[in-house]
Amino acid sequence: MTSLRGALGTVVLCFIGAATSGSEPVLSVRPGPERIDVLVDGKLFTSYRHPRDWKFPYLWPVIGPRGGQSLTIEKGINHPHHRSLYLACDKVNGANYWQEGLDRGQVFSQGPKVIETGARVVLADECLWTCPGQEPPIKDHRWVIISAPNKDLRLIECRYEFEFLIDTHIDPSNHALFSIEVMPELAVTTGCGTIQDASGQFNEAGTFGNKATWCDYSGVREGVAEGIAILQHPDNPCYPWPFFTRDYGFMSPTPMNWLPPEGIDYKAGERVRMRFLVVAHGGETDEVDLNAIFRDWTETRGGDFHAP
Repeated sequence: MTSLRGALGTVVLCFIGAATSGSEPVLSVRPGPERIDVLVDGKLFTSYRHPRDWKFPYLWPVIGPRGGQSLTIEKGINHPHHRSLYLACDKVNGANYWQEGLDRGQVFSQGPKVIETGARVVLADECLWTCPGQEPPIKDHRWVIISAPNKDLRLIECRYEFEFLIDTHIDPSNHALFSIEVMPELAVTTGCGTIQDASGQFNEAGTFGNKATWCDYSGVREGVAEGIAILQHPDNPCYPWPFFTRDYGFMSPTPMNWLPPEGIDYKAGERVRMRFLVVAHGGETDEVDLNAIFRDWTETRGGDFHAP
């Protein structure tokens, strides 16, 4: 079992812009129908959504720290199964836990719990991967840890522990794992956006299939520069994963598109852990030190995977 080192704590980060004067922002929650809203100083930042009639839980909106609009789109224009910020997977024991149709598979929330509010919000959930006529192959345990270190930075750490309930086979798929789709205005093809990764590659042509510690989508919308990045943790199995990127607005660190043709197998009782950090930031990529944020997240903070 892979063990993970760091924890997303409450330390104030000042990698971009000036630190907020006075006290730290206060984070709170507002429960709603099949969702939990997360607010920063009383203003909506994101919602953890777990509708019973959808394929999987997801986070939407993810509101930028400067512009007050969501950086991510709830429903992809040409890919309606994409939902803002989410984790899903196709081709699991022949079922599809990615695209529409609950009869093809569903990642079903057992009901999220609020663990902590104040300087940060911590949510915990347990999800059962179900498909009619089949035994559930996976139960995942997930934690969402949200903080707002300064006026230009919002952090969402997502931790997943996958428990394989039965022997499970996963075939190669380009529809797999932790993913984001940005608003069209921030996409390369339909807006002003740019994709950039940790190795200095740009857009789909440079970043697709490239193994990088992070990848960022940023641009200027209505005169406001903002972006959103995904950082992958070094303790993830087979790190670093290639990024699956698309100029229309999609971004995902995933090994699944590059699996060998025979796929991958897990035995009943096996567990796999994964950890990602989403950084919603003011400014374009070169204005935020994502390498410093990556180091802080992976090297300087202690903590146990199960004790955020």
